[in-house]
Amino acid sequence: MLNLVLAFKTTRMTTQEIADKLVGYCRKGQFENAMSELYGENIVSIEPKGAPMEKVEGLKAVIQKAEFFDNMVEEFHGNEVSDPIVAENFFSCRMKMDATFKEGGRQSMEEICLYEVADGKIVKEEFFYTPSPQG
Repeated sequence: MLNLVLAFKTTRMTTQEIADKLVGYCRKGQFENAMSELYGENIVSIEPKGAPMEKVEGLKAVIQKAEFFDNMVEEFHGNEVSDPIVAENFFSCRMKMDATFKEGGRQSMEEICLYEVADGKIVKEEFFYTPSPQG
């Protein structure tokens, strides 16, 4: 039993490994894979004030938020994701996306993404950008 516990502890991904995996998935547009593999069940996701969904809690809610965003997009034209910067249990990266929205037309969006890791999973994500005016 002790060997099993030790094996589990040694196989848990580090913050750097999680950051590298998340960036790899995002660069390929595989956001669902990132969420299902790297996010904790009780994750908290925070958007800037004025965004449609400023704060959601729980993996199911984060997945629904991603689906809500995908449904607003008519066509993706590309994205860029910087290499992660890691400090202890946190990492950040810059993401840039070019997309045509069903309402609002084609836009280029750029944001800073900050993630917190605990027990081998992402437990918090926070995005910093200027939201487009709604309405």
